[in-house]
Amino acid sequence: MRARLEETGYLVDDGLAVACFLALKLHRPVFCEGDAGVGKTALASALAEALGAPLIRLQCHEGIDASQALYEWDFPRQLLHLRAAEAAGVRDADRLERELYDRRFLLARPLLRALQTRPSVLLVDEIDRADDEFEAFLLEVLSEFQVTVPELGTLRAEEPPVVVLTSNRTREVHDALKRRCLYHWFGHPDFARELAIVRRRLPEVSARLAEQVTTLVQALRGKELLKPPGVAETLDWVRALDALGASEVDAELAVATLGAVLKYREDTDRARTLDFAAVLAGRAT
Repeated sequence: MRARLEETGYLVDDGLAVACFLALKLHRPVFCEGDAGVGKTALASALAEALGAPLIRLQCHEGIDASQALYEWDFPRQLLHLRAAEAAGVRDADRLERELYDRRFLLARPLLRALQTRPSVLLVDEIDRADDEFEAFLLEVLSEFQVTVPELGTLRAEEPPVVVLTSNRTREVHDALKRRCLYHWFGHPDFARELAIVRRRLPEVSARLAEQVTTLVQALRGKELLKPPGVAETLDWVRALDALGASEVDAELAVATLGAVLKYREDTDRARTLDFAAVLAGRAT
């Protein structure tokens, strides 16, 4: 599992590799928790690529309900069918009702699509943004990998999807859902690991630039920022500097491009108190 994920450019540690392996063997979701930008969503993409399966994403938000996640009926097409049947002189009410609730009029949303797609990787992104009722509904679906459509009966997955749930921990997710999952905490990587990720994902940039930016990001995370930069921001910063034609970075250029890595004014102000030149010189020595 480690090798297959690394072939996609996604580097994993032993704990995450084992969690992904067990997710496949035991058909259990992987619950990924950690700050934004540390690679949780990217894991689902890497798994889909490694397994040669489509990635089906359910983006959670406040107020999301079962119909948005599971299915709904295509009312415009049902109405057109009803009018066509009436024009053709069909008067059999039972027949019309059966035809209206045929599977061809069923619009599968991400959860049902994942159950019907073999194989598939289902990403339930930012489950912490959904409410308690949706969380309970999701637990029921993931426990049995089946759903009941009153008009059609129970629809079961022939092969359960590989499920990745992510949370930025804006609120605590209930224990009942966590118990159903394999858990992995995504922390910020150390210097060596982060540099390896940058070099793997952006092999075209200079090694010097990758090392310097990684050094600066590691220093910024020690400044008690509102939103410490994740690996995604590290990659963005390297891309931005490379787009400017830089093969290395100095203090002036680092300050000028802080908008690529920090997204809050307070964080930018706090970052300006960092002695970028000293940080860069310290790594150079």
